[in-house]
Amino acid sequence: MGVQERGLPGKLVGAMIRRSIRHRFHSVYWRPPHTPLVAPVVFACTHHNWHDGYLMFHAVDRLGIRCLDWIAEYYAFTPFRFVGGMPFTPGDMAERTKTIRETIRRMNKNDESLVLFADGNLRSAGQPWHVGEALDLVLKRVPDVTVVPVGITTVMGIHERPLAGVWMGEPLTLGPNLRSRAKQMCDILAAEAERGLTREPIEAALLARGTLDVNERWDMRRRAGKF
Repeated sequence: MGVQERGLPGKLVGAMIRRSIRHRFHSVYWRPPHTPLVAPVVFACTHHNWHDGYLMFHAVDRLGIRCLDWIAEYYAFTPFRFVGGMPFTPGDMAERTKTIRETIRRMNKNDESLVLFADGNLRSAGQPWHVGEALDLVLKRVPDVTVVPVGITTVMGIHERPLAGVWMGEPLTLGPNLRSRAKQMCDILAAEAERGLTREPIEAALLARGTLDVNERWDMRRRAGKF
């Protein structure tokens, strides 16, 4: 059981997430930061793919950093709370305020961290986006927090299923214009991830193995002893 999973329900949700990634992707690669990370951390991420939350689940679990995650459609599947999910319904400011306060409390008291997907909205790649103002509030209320930009992308290319990439930058220097700097760095990292996934060989570490192409799994030439 990984660091994200709380009890048996968390183990079951975690198994569902891993199964989904295994079935949907050929492989998932990542580039973690060189700097060792110590909680509390805010992972400021792009959010252009449906599986972003599942991919970050794998990344923070590999880092060993227990994270919270604000979910716009939390009530569609409330068991996500057992892997750090918290409600963040668009337009419900009372709920969002409550979630932000609880997040700050847990980051300070339990050394938990936060996966922050842009401004909480899933958008198609190329659409304008920004890092939400909630980041400023977290930075004010959580001492010694580290902000790490993350670019996430998927590439459909030479394989039966897409490749996914999670590229993490180095911690950002706190100070003026942090949200705009984080957004700029996230865009750069996402572009680097896309270029990295189209190179052969891919110069990144394997984060999760998915499902190989049918010809890779069932190549009849191997069965016939052709090679």
